[in-house]
Amino acid sequence: MPELPEVETIRRGLEGFIKNAKITKVKIFCDKSFIGPKELVESKKVLALRRRGKALLIDLEGGITMMIHLRMTGQLIFRSDNDSFAGGHPTDSFFTELPNNQTRVEFELENGKLFFNDQRKFGFVKVIETTEVESDKFIKSLAKEPWDMTFDEFKKNLMRHKTQPIKATILDQKVVAGVGNIYADESLFYAGVHPKRETGSLTDDEIEKLLEGARKTMQASIDSGGSTMKTYVKADGTKGDYLRLFAKVFRREGEPCEKCGTEIVKIRVAGRGTHICPRCQKEQR
Repeated sequence: MPELPEVETIRRGLEGFIKNAKITKVKIFCDKSFIGPKELVESKKVLALRRRGKALLIDLEGGITMMIHLRMTGQLIFRSDNDSFAGGHPTDSFFTELPNNQTRVEFELENGKLFFNDQRKFGFVKVIETTEVESDKFIKSLAKEPWDMTFDEFKKNLMRHKTQPIKATILDQKVVAGVGNIYADESLFYAGVHPKRETGSLTDDEIEKLLEGARKTMQASIDSGGSTMKTYVKADGTKGDYLRLFAKVFRREGEPCEKCGTEIVKIRVAGRGTHICPRCQKEQR
């Protein structure tokens, strides 16, 4: 599943191709992948592209918004006579003729076509009124993003899960929106907190450092174009370089910690592969 920086990278790339373009026709190849009447989308101009957590929001004329969630294997691929780009799960679909057997929705625009592909059919496009976006069940369940959250709000959300491992807590989108496995590991390293620590054991200083770490590591990833993962790439099809340039622990097992030289190890916490420095993030007994 993409994390917030990857979705933001796709939003920025897609904006340059479809903003102010009119959607002339919608073809639905999988009913499960498109929620709502397509007639509300057809003949509407794209006014803006926004993001809420990991969801992409495309605002249209007439007070209509399309909410798109790529989930694990979703793709957004734009094609025109002069331009082509793809964001999401990289497969041959980035370069082959479309639509294909993974295309779930096709949007015909004045200046080209936008394809929503999804191999595993977990993603979706949902049509809702723009005024209803914030009250949508999916959006309403999201907490604020790290940049919008105060220390007091973050602490309050954390302390609802006092006995839970801190990594599991910050992966909960109802606690803080947009943090996935990569940035959970990076934020915990930044704060010097072991991921198995009980949430309720964190001090105010550690909580403040954790929130600061989430903001800084995720912003660094956005600035560098997202993380280089096998399943998500930048909107133009090229890979981001966050992991190569900035990641301190994620996918660096066996390498020395940049702070103390101790070997980074990979453990399992909350059912997820987790990367730590055993010295900088000591486990409490």
